[in-house]
Amino acid sequence: MNLECVYVTSGLLTAEVIKAKLEAHDIPVLLQYESVGPIYGITVDGLGEVRVMVPAELAALARELLEDEGGSEDHANVW
Repeated sequence: MNLECVYVTSGLLTAEVIKAKLEAHDIPVLLQYESVGPIYGITVDGLGEVRVMVPAELAALARELLEDEGGSEDHANVW
């Protein structure tokens, strides 16, 4: 399956919320991150970075759904 990154955040909590929103719209999601970040709670130097990956053919729809949130300070993370 060809996956595309549609969102990047630091920490699993925000990523899980984004995942739930996309899955509620029938978009399958894979969260990609380094395993050491969540174990030790490290969020510096990219270790806490979580990439929200979706099938490439649904990436445009996923980005549109994320941009429709409005008012979120994390919008800079939508790719």
